[in-house]
Amino acid sequence: MEFDAAFIINWLSAAIRLATPLIVVSIGLLYTERSGVLMIGAEGMMLAGTFAAVAGTAMTGSVFLGSVWAMLAGAVLAFIFAFITVNRRGDQVVTGFGINVLALGITNVLARSLLADRFRVNLIPTVSIGVLSEIPIIGPLLNDQPVVVWGALIMVLISSWILYKTSWGLNIRAVGEHPRAVAAGGLSVFRWRHTGILAGGIFAGLGGAVLALGNLGYFVPNMTAGRAFIVLASLIVGKWKPIPTAIVCILFGAADALQLRMQASGSLVPHQLLLMIPYVLTVAALAGFVGRTVEPKAYAKPYNPEDA
Repeated sequence: MEFDAAFIINWLSAAIRLATPLIVVSIGLLYTERSGVLMIGAEGMMLAGTFAAVAGTAMTGSVFLGSVWAMLAGAVLAFIFAFITVNRRGDQVVTGFGINVLALGITNVLARSLLADRFRVNLIPTVSIGVLSEIPIIGPLLNDQPVVVWGALIMVLISSWILYKTSWGLNIRAVGEHPRAVAAGGLSVFRWRHTGILAGGIFAGLGGAVLALGNLGYFVPNMTAGRAFIVLASLIVGKWKPIPTAIVCILFGAADALQLRMQASGSLVPHQLLLMIPYVLTVAALAGFVGRTVEPKAYAKPYNPEDA
């Protein structure tokens, strides 16, 4: 496989495109995790979003409405997760895996009854800017990309501003660090954690829509294939900050794009090993090979107002 300039440009362009669903999911999960909640169930919410996006687009003929369906699907599962973990103080990890199993079962059953095998729908439109094509490197990387690529990059910047420059973001971060201080200040810890979880569910569903409608246009069982877990690893590596997390997502996207190109080029390496590349990076990140990270102080800890 030759690594000429054209190959590198195409590879990096694909890396950004493949990373976009991860970036979208990470935007919502930033609020969830900064509020002190570990949402393993994001995988199920993303999977529900992929199915809802394809089904919604097929039934309405609109990619936009299909994406709205995906966000609603993610929001419904997020509400269930929030009720069990916040209101009932259930274990966040166990509840999250339960959400994942629920989403996997429901989407498999509904796909068989409502969608034909790989039933194709419209894709998210691409954007081409003539002036941009004249800019070296940047032009080829960002031109002719789905519109959500631009949207995701803009949302990362907006998310960074919201998280660090607004009272809304301050409240989210405070709930994850010192929930008792937040409660003493007259704010509802339950309300803010519900808000963070709901944001995570909506963006997880939207990320599923981007995955299904960005390149493929159809749904297959378990098509998320652990991507939300990659996002959780990206959050850890990015130290729960929007811009570093997005950069890490792009690195994972680059690994995914590389293994696809190695398969297409007829590499002698077994394709099973190539498919492992993004997930090996995820395990390395979670194992702490990227350096020490400090999570929010109340991370994954249920809040009980009756405790001393």
